Amino acid sequence: MTAAFHVLTTGYADTRVAGTVTLLVDGETIAIADPGMVADRRLILDPLAHHGLNPEDVTDVIFSHHHPDHTLNAALFLRAPFHDHMAIYRDDIWEDRDADGYQLSPSITLMTTPGHTAEDVSTLVTVAEGLVVLTHGGPPRDPPTTPSRPTASNCGRPGRRSWPSARR
Repeated sequence: MTAAFHVLTTGYADTRVAGTVTLLVDGETIAIADPGMVADRRLILDPLAHHGLNPEDVTDVIFSHHHPDHTLNAALFLRAPFHDHMAIYRDDIWEDRDADGYQLSPSITLMTTPGHTAEDVSTLVTVAEGLVVLTHGGPPRDPPTTPSRPTASNCGRPGRRSWPSARR
């Protein structure tokens, strides 16, 4: 069994910022990855409707990390639990769990991938064509001066750098 993968809106970062929002469908699992900043919420909701889905149909929301350009529109999906690097959140329930290796469905798996922040999560999706990996795809906001593993002290500091290849 494989999942379906659809980009609902493509992100950009220049004088304005928007996140890439992705729809994943695997059997009963209907997941949205990184429902962050967009110019208008219709840029998420209209493509979702194009796929025959309503926000209430979404079973899971995945955050690659906790920056607003990846999380701001999570509340559109009221019935879905939220997944990050360390827990699952639904309403007032906080369930601790390590994301590394966590399976949302047979074809959707989370993997911790520190980089842009120390808490980054990539989503691995088995599709008919092979493997798709949803990840931030950019270097740390403040790259370390040595090629060591990023930590909370050298990633995610205030300020924005321009990384042309980075998906925000």
